[in-house]
Amino acid sequence: MGEQPIFTTRAHVFQIDPNTKKNWMPASKQAVTVSYFYDVTRNSYRIISVDGAKVIINSTITPNMTFTKTSQKFGQWADSRANTVFGLGFSSEQQLTKFAEKFQEVKEAAKIAKDKTQEKIETSSNHSQASSVNGTDDEKASHAGPANTHLKSENDKLKIALTQSAANVKKWEIELQTLRESNARLTTALQESAASVEQWKRQFSICRDENDRLRNKIDELEEQCSEINREKEKNTQLKRRIEELEAELREKETELKDLRKQSEIIPQLMSECEYVSEKLEAAERDNQNLEDKVRSLKTDIEESKYRQRHLKVELKSFLEVLDGKIDDLHDFRRGLSKLGTDN
Repeated sequence: MGEQPIFTTRAHVFQIDPNTKKNWMPASKQAVTVSYFYDVTRNSYRIISVDGAKVIINSTITPNMTFTKTSQKFGQWADSRANTVFGLGFSSEQQLTKFAEKFQEVKEAAKIAKDKTQEKIETSSNHSQASSVNGTDDEKASHAGPANTHLKSENDKLKIALTQSAANVKKWEIELQTLRESNARLTTALQESAASVEQWKRQFSICRDENDRLRNKIDELEEQCSEINREKEKNTQLKRRIEELEAELREKETELKDLRKQSEIIPQLMSECEYVSEKLEAAERDNQNLEDKVRSLKTDIEESKYRQRHLKVELKSFLEVLDGKIDDLHDFRRGLSKLGTDN
């Protein structure tokens, strides 16, 4: 079955400067595909990235490797076999997080696979030692054949993996060419859109100028209409004022006629006024007399009240004396009665 991709992403690839061991050197001019591959036959995992026909990452993951996030969008890991440090720059923090999680998952799987392989090697070694105790030198020599066969098998697997990688590179080149053609079409469409936008901008500018001119014309017409309406309102007010003045004139003429009629009866009114004045003077004299009488009556009433109070005092004194006389009379009667009783 060979190697199969289990996770793929895109990132900018960097390698540490072998001289300074500090500065990063770009391994790709743009973002490239970075994939995790699983070899079913060897039970191993690799990170592979190809830029065109050049393999820029071929890192077999071991349990001792560690992926470190150095920023929100950048991560790195050291490969002792390749004697370098790889760095990946992602377009988003989410992509970096997914890649780091996959690295940890693959690292755990590689550790489990290594433990299983170690157990098989130990079992095989024990079996070989037991066989070598009982075997001869010829038998030992015969064991070299399977080892070469195993190496040959491993070599064939590597050749198959390389062939598959070349096929994948060819496929990626086709995809890249397709993307370039699509990019060219998009660029052409963008240029056409830009030309259309410029044309629309010119048409919009013309329409905007025409709209401004029409608005100015509408404003002028509205101003003229406003002036006409103001003139109409003034005319209406003048008409109402004229009608009011005509009504006032008619009222004044009516009043003048009434005054003329009244002027004809003024002598009669004057004579009546003199008569009324005489009556008024007589009434005033009568009123004065009545007031004098009222004052006299008030004086009489006051005197009468005084006399009444004096009479009440005298009556009270008389009644008191009378009561005394009555008491004396009663005493006298009682005395007479007593005398008659004694005789």
